[in-house]
Amino acid sequence: MTESLGFLLSDTARLLRRRFDERARSSGASVAQWRALKILSRQPGLNQGQLAEQLEVEPITACRMVDRLEEAGFVERRRDPADRRAWRIHLTEKADPVLDELQELAGVMIEDALQGLSSVQREELVGSLQAIRANLSNVQEGKEAANG
Repeated sequence: MTESLGFLLSDTARLLRRRFDERARSSGASVAQWRALKILSRQPGLNQGQLAEQLEVEPITACRMVDRLEEAGFVERRRDPADRRAWRIHLTEKADPVLDELQELAGVMIEDALQGLSSVQREELVGSLQAIRANLSNVQEGKEAANG
């Protein structure tokens, strides 16, 4: 079951990203850009290194992404008051309608993906995935503390 569960989770996530990317192209944002915007909406003022960590990409990749988002007018870089060398990234007002559109698009896509599941099954699925995520997070934190 371990191999099939891991494959199933990975393949499902891949398909979700692919379908979302296909639908999001009409808005002009990629999945990675949408994730960056979503992260910045939840955690305004991250620096590029922190954003790269959240996106699980290399800092140079995050830098290029921020460059493109800045050129599109969705984000702006502001000097970090505590460190003159660092920049903090903030959303602009122009990002709000794009985030709203992509959030709606994601909702429709998730609804399509969950078609045929009852509300109880949906709740159980979310609960199970949250438990798996918590278990994996606790295992990772425990290993880091032990090696730390």
